[in-house]
Parts: sequence; C-alpha cells; structure tokens
Amino acid sequence: MEAREDDESRGRSALTRRGALLGMGAVAGFAAVDVGAFAYAGGWLRPDALTPGRFTDRFEDVYGRHDGFRRNHAKGLSATGTFESNGAGASICRAAVFKRGTVPVVGRFSLGGGLPDQPDKADTVRGLGLLFQMPDGQQWRTAMINLPVFTDSTPQGFYERLLAGKPQPDTGKPDPQRMAAFLQRHPETAAAMKIIKQSPPSAGFADSTFNGLNAFRFTSESGETFAVRWSVIPVDDGGQAAAPPSAARDYLFDDLIRAVAQRPVRWRLVLTVSEPGDPTDDATRPWPDTRRTIDAGTVTITAVQTEAPGNARDINFDPTVLPDGIALSDDPIPRARAGVYARSFTRRAEEPKSPSEVRV
Repeated sequence: MEAREDDESRGRSALTRRGALLGMGAVAGFAAVDVGAFAYAGGWLRPDALTPGRFTDRFEDVYGRHDGFRRNHAKGLSATGTFESNGAGASICRAAVFKRGTVPVVGRFSLGGGLPDQPDKADTVRGLGLLFQMPDGQQWRTAMINLPVFTDSTPQGFYERLLAGKPQPDTGKPDPQRMAAFLQRHPETAAAMKIIKQSPPSAGFADSTFNGLNAFRFTSESGETFAVRWSVIPVDDGGQAAAPPSAARDYLFDDLIRAVAQRPVRWRLVLTVSEPGDPTDDATRPWPDTRRTIDAGTVTITAVQTEAPGNARDINFDPTVLPDGIALSDDPIPRARAGVYARSFTRRAEEPKSPSEVRV
C-alpha cells in the first residue's frame, strides 16, 4: 500500500495541464466534481502533504465509495444546447467563442456532495458545468455553482474544511468543536460563509444564477489583458415552479426536466471585469457590485438527458482547458482542481457503472 501511494505521489506531483488532458483520453467535457475539489498544485503544496490521490481518497472517506460516479457532485443530469454570442465579449477577449455567432454546448446540472442518490434539498449547492465547442476545435470548459463566493481561498483550506465537516457516526452531523476550530484558523472561510448565508437559493435550477467565482485572464485582439470572473444569469424562470422538498426525492431535477420539456431554458453569460486592487487569487472575496459587466450572449439549454455513455456522464470538466485568449490567473484553485478532476475521472472510468438516480 505504501509503495502504491509513493508511486501515485511521484506520478501526480508532476501533473500538468497536458497530463490532465491525457488522463481524460478522447472524452471532451467536464467533471462536475465541485468547484472546490482540489489537490496538489504544481509544487505549491508539499507532495508528502497532499496529492490528487489523497484528496480523492478524502472524498471517498467522507461520502463513501460509489463506483462509476464522480467523487463530488455525484448526482446529476446531462444537457445540451447552444451559446449565441452577441459579439460584446470580443472587446476584451480574442477567444473565438466571443465572436458573433452560435456554438454548441454540453452541460451538466448537479448537486454538491458525493452521494449519487441523495434527496434533493433547497440548500444543497447546485452546479452547472458547460463545455463550449468552437469551430476550430478549441474548447472552453467551466464549472459553476450557485454561491456568490467560494468557501475557501486555497486547496489546503478546502481539504481541511472537508475533514472538519465529516459527519460523525453517532449524530450524522459534523463535530461542532472541530468546525469551530477550523473557522478560527480560517477567518476567510468564516467571512465567506456569512456572505453565502445572506444569499438564499432560488426555487430551482432554471432560475438559479451560477457563478464561476475564480478569476481568469482575458486577452483582447490588441493584446490588452483583463482579469475577469463570469456568471450565467437566468433570462426568466424557465417556467419552473419548484415543489416543496417533500414532494419528491428528485424534485429539483424533476422540475428542471419539466421546464426544458416546455421550452428552452436560457441564461445570459455576464463577464465582470476587475479594477486595480481587486483580488484575483482569492475566490472567497467578492468584487464590488460597481465593476464593469459585459453581457456576452445567451446560453440556451434545449434538452436534458439521463447520464449515459456519450453524454456528460463521461466528460471531465478540467477548468484549465481554455481556448486561446483565456488563461489562468494567480488563483491557485483552478490549477489544483485539474489534478483531482483527472484522478477522479480515471478512477470512475475503470469502475462498473450504476444507473443514474435522475431519469428523463
């Protein structure tokens, strides 16, 4: 066992964007493990302290092992649609996705946590992953959640919070003393949680705003660079009226399925441009509401599908898969996520598959 861990540590400690892509094979898309699934980040963490393998092991320790499913955001629903760019995003980014026109997207709606059969709850973190497929073969992959800020500023902080939040066998809830000690060591997380509590969730998926949270660098045709965060904001409620949580085990997904069957569900892709002094390395800290925003176009989901071979079930959402014109910033989270995404993907790819809880 120790030799296996040593081999895994050596193999993963040198993980790069190219290595993550090779780990995905030919499958295109996203892994909807949480926006907070992190790991060893190019030497930023000591290899003996944290690796993608150990991080993935921790998710399995907290949620149990469920063969064939993602280690986080295990419960989900695949989707397809389009992104229609209005051309406005091209003012700050040369990526082909922002040129006026329409490109196909593959998406996945999900709930945070590693339980593929968990009952839907209004306060469970909701995720939306999107893959934008450009005509020249480039892709842009992004995994977003319905929180206004992220809970942790570093991969190590997330790992420690995962440990502190593990349910106790006798109560089924985290040890309050352990969580209190964690928050005392991480005031940035305590501050983020206060912001999150002030933003109650919407009724369902179709009327949720999903935020990318991490900052990325956009480069324009003229070579000017901008630090940017993005969100998708619902155009309307999509006809979705959420039933009470007790109405059905999968009520959030059932309502989304009904909404998409009635008509396409749409979101505006909004880019937020930073100003000097705005943090680009810490997703727990929001940017002021006065920052410049650009409505770049409309994401439209036209169909949803039960997870199965050939759709988002087998897609790895590596946030470092970016088109020309979009690059990583100094935020350590996306680089770290790539390692865990690859590790989670390779494990579940080799495991037998069970039917998804959510059926269309």
